[in-house]
Amino acid sequence: MKLKSRLAVAAAMALSLCGASQAATELVIATVNNGHMIEMQKLGKHFEQANPDIKLKWVTLEEGVLRQRVTTDIATKGGQFDVMTIGMYETPIWGKKGWLQEVKTDAAYDVDDLLPAMRNGLSVDGKLYAVPFYGESSMLMYRKDLADKAGVKVADKPTWPEIKDLAAKIHDPRNGVYGICLRGKPGWGDNMAFLSTLVNTHGGQWFDMSWKPQLESKPWKDAIHFYVDLLKNYGPPGSSANSFNEILALYNEGKCGMWIDATIAASFITDPKQSKVADKVAFAQAPTMVTPKGANWLWAWSLAIPAGSQKVDAARKFVSWATSKEYIQLVAKTNGWAAVPTGTRKSTYASPEFQKAAKFAAAEKAAIDSANPNDSTLPKSPYVGVQFAAIPEFQAIGIAVGQQMSAALAGKTTVDAALKTAQSAVEREMKKAGYYK
Repeated sequence: MKLKSRLAVAAAMALSLCGASQAATELVIATVNNGHMIEMQKLGKHFEQANPDIKLKWVTLEEGVLRQRVTTDIATKGGQFDVMTIGMYETPIWGKKGWLQEVKTDAAYDVDDLLPAMRNGLSVDGKLYAVPFYGESSMLMYRKDLADKAGVKVADKPTWPEIKDLAAKIHDPRNGVYGICLRGKPGWGDNMAFLSTLVNTHGGQWFDMSWKPQLESKPWKDAIHFYVDLLKNYGPPGSSANSFNEILALYNEGKCGMWIDATIAASFITDPKQSKVADKVAFAQAPTMVTPKGANWLWAWSLAIPAGSQKVDAARKFVSWATSKEYIQLVAKTNGWAAVPTGTRKSTYASPEFQKAAKFAAAEKAAIDSANPNDSTLPKSPYVGVQFAAIPEFQAIGIAVGQQMSAALAGKTTVDAALKTAQSAVEREMKKAGYYK
């Protein structure tokens, strides 16, 4: 009996040691410092409780830094991260290169519930290489109280001249209100995300069908002159340093009359816990100029697993949990339906609770449904993407051009000089990459 009990103790110890070693499965997750991701970290304890053999370690970075870190890591097979937060630009390029694990989900995940625009943008040859955590387009968010006071009724599909006219009427810097806030911080996913849509709707494109850069074309000149004049006259000081988070803070303080940016912002600016103007906000589609094509972008912040990960099963469990219907229900239960990550699932928009809580739902879904990355420019273009061109070189190109546009906005150079410098830089990059001679 003694021998048996000793063996039983030894077996129990072995099992507990085995459990301890299992508990050491640590998933390192690289993510961006946006509100929904910060909430995901807080709610991560629910995943850890349900999966005691998995521990989550978060590396939270500012958007531009995140892009650099994950790109370097995956290109060099560094293996620093088990789960990466990436977007619609990287996913198809990296999936094609074999840098990402295919994301396989079970029936409970209900992959057919994903919005088609999101699923298609994250797939290569019908295989899903990332799953959307939240999806977005861009739209106009404005202070209805200020528009009413100015006697202006904002159209559901406004034009840029109408926006400029309203910005002039509501601009009141003495009382801390600026007519319009727009991105100015340099980066391909920062100022260039917005500016690409502005160029699109002015009838422009990044490259013609021979891959020749078009940055000194009339649509680019018209768009960038319009943008710089608009912000110089009716924007907040220091606009060349502002991106999403900076403008969100300004808007929530009541300092922005209008803002054209990611639809995901709507859930934050209508939240009375963080916005002083939550009850004064209204929504419309992104403004248009020459054409409605490409006026509003399409993006998904998504979770992907690097091909070299040693912890694929645990990583798949996590990415499925964080992008599931159950996770959306968990956020709704914890913070209310207006705070759920949107833009990913049909079931979210079908929810009566969501429709009631989120007054932005209809405008957001209309924007997402209207964005077409395969047909986003008036002249025919050789690339896929609305606010980017889905080619590996675009990251470097977008950063270089973004710096020039930010310098023009800050008054360090003229618009025409900035576009000339940008054109030369892009030509050099495209020739070097062999797109044309």
